[in-house]
Amino acid sequence: MAPVRQRNAKGANAAEIEKKIKRGNALRQGSSWRGSRLLVALLLVALSACGTATWLYVTSLDSDITETLVSQGELVSPQPRVYSVQCSEDYDNYKRYPGCTPQKCGRAVTDGVVTREEAQTLRRLAERGLALAGSEGGASILDLHSGALSMGKQFVNIYRYFGEQLKDVFTQEDFQLYRDVRGRIQEVIAQTFGLDPALMYLTKPTFFSRINSTAAKTQHDEYWHPHIDKVTYGSFDYTSLLYLSDYGSDFTGGRFVFMDQNGNRTVEPRAGRVSFFSSGSENLHRVEKVTWGTRYAITVSFTCDPEHAISDPALPRGIHG
Repeated sequence: MAPVRQRNAKGANAAEIEKKIKRGNALRQGSSWRGSRLLVALLLVALSACGTATWLYVTSLDSDITETLVSQGELVSPQPRVYSVQCSEDYDNYKRYPGCTPQKCGRAVTDGVVTREEAQTLRRLAERGLALAGSEGGASILDLHSGALSMGKQFVNIYRYFGEQLKDVFTQEDFQLYRDVRGRIQEVIAQTFGLDPALMYLTKPTFFSRINSTAAKTQHDEYWHPHIDKVTYGSFDYTSLLYLSDYGSDFTGGRFVFMDQNGNRTVEPRAGRVSFFSSGSENLHRVEKVTWGTRYAITVSFTCDPEHAISDPALPRGIHG
């Protein structure tokens, strides 16, 4: 019912704007001696109409969003904001690991784990790494663990392909910060869901992403499709996103959307913000298409299965940035 009311409201606003414009035209024709004043008034009305039309257009793009869980301007600290949801049956199809496999499920957001300064440092790391290549489409990734880097319509191993050049791109301090942040994210997920962090393992894919409004060239660029991480990757039990740029100023679009049966709920990215959730179908989600600017983030994924564990990344020997 909410969308219907919204459309009626839009129609009423449009009719009111049209009345104002017609009234302004009539006054201009019948009162030439007040021409200069009327010109100013008409300009103000026109600006108001344009502003309202723009607002209506933007809100129409967001019409599938029924609730904003956390806006960009909010600061969620020191405790995470937690939203509980019922666990799906997805986890029953896999071996269960006591102390890690989700018993309570949900989604949470915190701005108290990573500082904006640290996020800016990690963004610069991502910018330097992705500047070496990048996708032809709108979505590029850099995986420091496997070395995967988008290049055109394919991927290359950054460590093999660029080798010694990387000493001018990355530093040991960059990698240390990455490891520290990963550890803090793991700790807050464990605390929030009542887990033993020692029983959680980093898993792949864990990567930097850069998304802009360039048209997709391959299916790898089509980041906006709804999906379930546990179904897509199998190993995932907990997923987190660390945002490195700000919704509304660095980019528009690009919000993270949880797709629930009773409506869609969004988290607006903010540099340093960590959003995390259990990875089953209780958290079906997608990312809006970026319409302007560039969105940077890190996806950090965890599994309860030690067979799917990966190690923290490290600069190869001989590369000392």
